[in-house]
Amino acid sequence: MIFDCHTHLAHPDHVGGDFLADAKRAWGESYSMPCSPVEHQKAMKQCDGAIVLALDAEDVGFYVPNEYVATYVSTNPDSLVGFASVNPKRSDAIERLVYAKEELGLKGLKLAPIYQIFDPVSPEYFPLYAKAEELEMPVMWHQGTSYIRVGPLDLSNPVLIDVVARHFPKLKMVIAHLGHPWTSETACEIRKHPNVFSDVSALVTRPWQFYTAMLSMVEYGVTNKLLFGTDFPFFDCDRTIKAFRNINHIIEGTNMPRIPEEVIESIIHGNPLEKLGLN
Repeated sequence: MIFDCHTHLAHPDHVGGDFLADAKRAWGESYSMPCSPVEHQKAMKQCDGAIVLALDAEDVGFYVPNEYVATYVSTNPDSLVGFASVNPKRSDAIERLVYAKEELGLKGLKLAPIYQIFDPVSPEYFPLYAKAEELEMPVMWHQGTSYIRVGPLDLSNPVLIDVVARHFPKLKMVIAHLGHPWTSETACEIRKHPNVFSDVSALVTRPWQFYTAMLSMVEYGVTNKLLFGTDFPFFDCDRTIKAFRNINHIIEGTNMPRIPEEVIESIIHGNPLEKLGLN
């Protein structure tokens, strides 16, 4: 089985503002986000299932409604799992989360301080985390860098998740993208907290960073806490798997330690849903 724990879905109208402008600055003027339902369905032929993420980040012009994701995943409930997104700054954030779980059937919560512009360790947001814990909704954090200029990097370091994990030890959480560039901090986080995991998405175009990040995970003994993901539409399953299996090419001819093939395959063929209590 190959299950992609990190994919996006969006209509072109959902993406604009600072997010799109800065994406074009980073990726080129022709950039768009090709992740409509049709494009998502086509990409998912490369794997057996996926988590599909909403995103409530109107502050930067990226807003994918929970209803949009719920409607899509309902077309293939055996393979697709929807995650809601709620900006914690909303006065009705908890009500939106309960609605997403109980009425829309969404299974998790996507949070992104760098896009939603909030301090993840501020106690004012703890009631939302408590409700997610109560509802048994895993939280996926975009807790790492981004090209968005208005995004606060100081609020996006994965080390901040330590505070949340200590207050909510039963809340399952995922630090997306290995928390890059703070990958060693991510290794420390997922070693320390039994219910904190990370995914390997979005590093396929950074072979040295991908290799050194995985080396940290091996050295800290936490590869069993890693989930396979792509960050579609930026990357797909085939490209991610190829890059992962070729991760040692960059150190060929050296005495640098290799990432064991059995570790790579165990992540590619792992079961993220089981680890997150959603199986």
